[in-house]
Amino acid sequence: MKTTIRRYDLDWLRVIVFALLIFYHVGMFFVPWGWHVKNNVIYDWLRWPMSFLNQWRLPILFVISGMGTYYALGKRSMGKFMWERFLRLGIPLVVGMILIVPPQVYFERLVDGSFTGSYWKYFTTIAFDGIYPEGNYSWHHLWFLPYLLVFSLILAPLFVYLRKHNTRFIDWVKRLIQRTWGIYIFVIPLYFAESLVEPFFPITHALVDDWFNFTFSIILFFYGFVMIATGDVFWQTISKIKYKALILGIIGFSGQAIIWLFFEDGYIIHFTEALLKVVNIWSWILVLFAFAAKYLNKPSSGLAYANRAVYPFYILHQTITVGIAYYLMNLDWGLFPKAMILIVGTFGISWLIYDLIILRIPLLHPLFGLKGKNKKKPAD
Repeated sequence: MKTTIRRYDLDWLRVIVFALLIFYHVGMFFVPWGWHVKNNVIYDWLRWPMSFLNQWRLPILFVISGMGTYYALGKRSMGKFMWERFLRLGIPLVVGMILIVPPQVYFERLVDGSFTGSYWKYFTTIAFDGIYPEGNYSWHHLWFLPYLLVFSLILAPLFVYLRKHNTRFIDWVKRLIQRTWGIYIFVIPLYFAESLVEPFFPITHALVDDWFNFTFSIILFFYGFVMIATGDVFWQTISKIKYKALILGIIGFSGQAIIWLFFEDGYIIHFTEALLKVVNIWSWILVLFAFAAKYLNKPSSGLAYANRAVYPFYILHQTITVGIAYYLMNLDWGLFPKAMILIVGTFGISWLIYDLIILRIPLLHPLFGLKGKNKKKPAD
């Protein structure tokens, strides 16, 4: 069960998916769905690529995080692991909620007319009054961090046991995923969550009442750990089925699109759509892992830089996007100019803050989740 060779493909996937997150949040400015600020012109056709991206972008990050947890527990005791999780997830979360997120809510309040005045006036008066959305205090896009922290603390004892013992469960998983379509049995728990829990618990990202999102995400986090625990069996399996998974992914999303366009909601439609959705999500996760393993499992200096920068970029990016979007929202410039300004501006300003400020001031490193460089350490 020991896996010590660094998986550069996981590093690449982590960087790519977080980069896609920036594109996704830029897209949220233009689509019909609710977001913090909205463009003066909405482009309905954008919801199709956005819907496709939305279904697997966060699920694969939870799987990658579960995989990273397997590696992290290899050289740490459970106590040290929990403490490091708190430092690396908890501190940036608190800092983000105090310093990074408030400007986003400020721009929202300017748009909805509930506040007028300078940011300084907002920050020193009502920025921390009440819990969002009724109040202003929120973790907004940083919701991923408390969920990941809670998942790590809940599952750490089980993970330590599974990692240190040759368990029947891991042996069963190895045998199962080597069978034809065996790896798709992991869709079943996701299907139960999607079909039976989701209708009663809409996604809130509030942790305490977000039972569907919590359940679905912790299952994926667990899957990531288990898949890495199987060693080469997982990678060999997805290599063999990657084209079949690609076809299933296309069928899964296309089937959902047909339902959205032509069918009214009902019991049969609900359970059918839920099945198509979870098959779609799992298929694209497997496809991305398979093709990344084939083409991206190689080191590079660019990867080393990007892999370290991705966490600060994640923390910073949405505040920058919302800030730029506020000043663009009522301009009649069209989709392409606004989107390009948002994309270039978000990446550029995030890079400037990271490279010229955060990276050069060691005291800021723990506030943005940065660790010391360690080239031999597996993806974490």
